[in-house]
Amino acid sequence: MRAEFPAFRLGKVLATSFTATLTERQGDPVERIPVPRRLVDWLAASGLAVDSCTPAQLDLARELRESIHAAATAAALQEALPAAAVQVINDRSAQGRAAAVLTAEGERRWRLGSTSCVEDALSVIAADAISVIAGERDGKLALCASPTCRAAFFDTSQSRTRKWCDMNTCGNRQKKARFNANADQRKNTGAAP
Repeated sequence: MRAEFPAFRLGKVLATSFTATLTERQGDPVERIPVPRRLVDWLAASGLAVDSCTPAQLDLARELRESIHAAATAAALQEALPAAAVQVINDRSAQGRAAAVLTAEGERRWRLGSTSCVEDALSVIAADAISVIAGERDGKLALCASPTCRAAFFDTSQSRTRKWCDMNTCGNRQKKARFNANADQRKNTGAAP
């Protein structure tokens, strides 16, 4: 019987979607890639299919994920980037053999090395993180307003004032909590709804 895993939270930005493989960082953390096979699943869902993953490669992936999160958090807070995180991101970016290719539909896809290894996929994720953190894309890094989440996300909204990493999870949870708190207050004060 196969164990059930938490669903992935896939976004439009590869690097910050990757950091979302660990959620609720300030509460009860939810690890979405607990085993090597689950990393293979996430990479395939993100257009970076690989043949397999070892426990050591999963460790490399998690180290990259946490480095991206640390650097993106610092960038969102306009603080100095942590040197160790920058080193990990740069090392992973340089170690892969991935190439950007153009599809017939005019979209960019990634072609990994001939053996489709995890390191190639990690280099793509690291390169995406570099692009986002360096400010090369239209948008800004921000931190989720949920006190239990605090995920770094890339805000491309027109006003650049988005509060939640994902409206369907953190945003709805916060709105529901606010609604319930207001309902309790009305109940305790005897006010009509």
